[in-house]
Amino acid sequence: MTGEMLSQEEINALLGGLVSNDEISSGSDEVLTPEEIDALGEIGNISMGTAATTLFALLNHKVMITTPIVEVMTLESFKSQVTDDLIAVSVGYTEGLTGTNLMILNQNDVKIIADLMMGGPGQASDEPISELHLSAIAEAMNQMIGSSSTSLSQMFSKKIDISPSEAIQLNYAQEELVKILGSADPIVKISFRMQVEENIIDSQLMQVLPIKFAKSLVSNLFAGSMEADIQVEATQAVTEDVQQPSSYIESVSHNESMPSATEPMPQVMANEYGQAGSSYPQQGYPHMGYPQPGYAQPDYSQQMGSYPNQMPNYGVPEVRPTQTLRDIEVQKPEFPNFGAPQQVYPKENMDVLMDVSLEVSVELGRTQKKIKEILEFGPGSVVELDHIAGEPVNVLVNGKFIAKGEVVVIDENFGIRITDIINPESRI
Repeated sequence: MTGEMLSQEEINALLGGLVSNDEISSGSDEVLTPEEIDALGEIGNISMGTAATTLFALLNHKVMITTPIVEVMTLESFKSQVTDDLIAVSVGYTEGLTGTNLMILNQNDVKIIADLMMGGPGQASDEPISELHLSAIAEAMNQMIGSSSTSLSQMFSKKIDISPSEAIQLNYAQEELVKILGSADPIVKISFRMQVEENIIDSQLMQVLPIKFAKSLVSNLFAGSMEADIQVEATQAVTEDVQQPSSYIESVSHNESMPSATEPMPQVMANEYGQAGSSYPQQGYPHMGYPQPGYAQPDYSQQMGSYPNQMPNYGVPEVRPTQTLRDIEVQKPEFPNFGAPQQVYPKENMDVLMDVSLEVSVELGRTQKKIKEILEFGPGSVVELDHIAGEPVNVLVNGKFIAKGEVVVIDENFGIRITDIINPESRI
């Protein structure tokens, strides 16, 4: 602001109640950096892409929710933009995240979505918003945010759960806005373009959340990305560690000098170990023969160390006398039979099964009705079934279709006469 007059931007801000991102964050740390704004847009793209798929299943029409635009403003500035035709759905998080956000639509869009969910052509009626419309949009948003929470759970690598949603009319819920969004901190508004095929809806869907909750979403996204990078680096390090021993063995085999396989064994080995009863040189030890199997064997390490000229180091491991072949007992291996033994069920078990009670029911027919038609049910309403008069009815045992029959009357009670048993192949 200059000393004499207000600038045009300052006049617009005073008249429209709009506050820029820099003015909001002046002297505080609540500003969103460009990286955080991009991260919120990416989170919105992924979560709303999943939500659009869920809404498509509810409406049976293709839905596209795209082009997120992130804005930061004060609560008072947002209130000035609230009109009488806006409907908000409040969704809170109970696990994984802490916070609440609002999904805001135009009331005509709410009426169209409710009409499509009840099987209608997708037209907005002239009647005012009713409890039926609010319940329909609350259920739709509950399923949409539930599916988007699954996407967030994968991005953040944690379990995320939500509370049941609640639909409100914004112009009658100013105090609810303060309770959800807070009065002092700035808020974040993310605007999406929502389109339903055949140009049924081409409007704006807004997501409004406190700035602290928005920052927690960004922090979780960055933490999940860092954790994924650490896991990739750890996997690469483990792979390198696993590959290192093989290369080490190859280098040893090429560099270390080993005796040839065809090189004859030194004569001293044959003299000392090859003949039974050969005597050692006179080093103060008494004359003794080759040790017999089963007795303690003397330590020859000192004896061999006294002949450095006769025992060169060829890298051959120390050889000790072992038992002869005639003393080793060889037995033929016996392998157990792992085949499944044939189980013989005693007759008593079958008797127990025969006493089990099963529920037998008769199905006259079935049909499908839309929610709108079911809500119109009343005394005297007639529901037409898919069975023709005189056609055999279905007999079900514990809900499984096993036979066909015809209805009879037995002592003023209805009964069923079995006319056909359905074979197992037909039931499958």
